Amino acid sequence: MSHDSAAGGTIDVIRLVGVRDAPLSVDEVLAAVGDPAAGGTAVFIGTVRDHDHARAVRGLSYSAHPTVERELRAVMEKIAADLPVRALAALHRVGDLDIGDHAVVVAAACPHRAEAFAACRRLIDDLKAQVPIWKHQTFADGGDEWVGAC
Repeated sequence: MSHDSAAGGTIDVIRLVGVRDAPLSVDEVLAAVGDPAAGGTAVFIGTVRDHDHARAVRGLSYSAHPTVERELRAVMEKIAADLPVRALAALHRVGDLDIGDHAVVVAAACPHRAEAFAACRRLIDDLKAQVPIWKHQTFADGGDEWVGAC
């Protein structure tokens, strides 16, 4: 997806799309959305917490469908078409994660802060609702649960 830039050319607003089995870098995501025409940048970092629904979490694992990056890009293209986005970036982790690990990092850069907040919130919400990623949580009490992201 492209928007007209101030210089009269076009820019690719989807700067980073990835699903990785290695730790995620917030710095990489921030660098990807850097844009001199953006007055606001919003970032969301999803972190593995030590509890869920009053149960102690021991760890979790994410798995994804082979089309995951294509589906994530489609979500980002829709946001770029609907909002005045200068740049979008999204990384999601797969594999085994420990408490405190980053599971997802998304960012949106827009001309103004309200737009950046709206685009970032929509990016994480639509990612969770539409992108084929599943979470398998294991609990300290020996139980486990699958949570579908879409």
